[in-house]
Amino acid sequence: MKTLGYYNGRYDEIDRMMIPMNDRVCFFGDGVYDAQPCRNHKIFALDEHIDRFFRSAAALEISIPVSKEELKQLLIDLVAKMDSSDLFIYYQATRGTAPREHVFPEVAANLWVTIKPMTFGDGRKPIQMITLEDTRYFHCNIKTLNLIPSVMAAEKAKRAGCEEAVLYRPGGRVTECAHSNVSIIKDGVLVTAPADELILPGIARAHLLSACRCLGIETQEKPYLLSDLFDADEVIVTSSTKLCRRGDIVDGKPVGGRRGDLYEKIRESIIQEFLAETE
Repeated sequence: MKTLGYYNGRYDEIDRMMIPMNDRVCFFGDGVYDAQPCRNHKIFALDEHIDRFFRSAAALEISIPVSKEELKQLLIDLVAKMDSSDLFIYYQATRGTAPREHVFPEVAANLWVTIKPMTFGDGRKPIQMITLEDTRYFHCNIKTLNLIPSVMAAEKAKRAGCEEAVLYRPGGRVTECAHSNVSIIKDGVLVTAPADELILPGIARAHLLSACRCLGIETQEKPYLLSDLFDADEVIVTSSTKLCRRGDIVDGKPVGGRRGDLYEKIRESIIQEFLAETE
């Protein structure tokens, strides 16, 4: 198959799949999701993503209709049906199908999967970004389907000719990007926002921290400000599908670029881990 859509046991090419209008995702965005890359038909960091998926669902009291092991095997089986071997895998669980009412219905949750081809970058090319006030709510640690603030931020970045938007709270505390985590290197130390309710602790962020520790690079998980970002030796952006990149322009101003040697060690470590696990 060139693309694949799955819904509660049915699957076909994505553009031939249909969902009920009463799926609560249509009314409330009532669900959770996760996504990850696949190379050579091998899914990267599968257990970590599935664990986060189930944590998000538990936080919203959504009972995913399969076990972790069943979902893992389902994704492996669906990937095997694809013509392409390098893929983007997305899955979500919605609270179920019922007439529109705010209170929870007593129905089974719905499980979706979409799979499509994707090519991977190696993180060598830097990206440009803009800064925007973080207007999201205080449950950013849950990977919910309510992504309108992130969608608007991503669109503003695109219109500015940039690839990402760095979000900040009142007072200038940097949280994360529209669909990535952002960290900085200063004086040889990697600093990243703490995993509180203001950020989604990304799987790639965890691999970034692990790579730094393996390389003997000190890490600190603590709040930092926009002023710290503009003064950083390097600005590093991580996400599940674009594992490790560095920012070189923010709001039209040059940033980072002073510890390219350190960034390259980190980037190489993360990419080599990905290549080894998907060989």
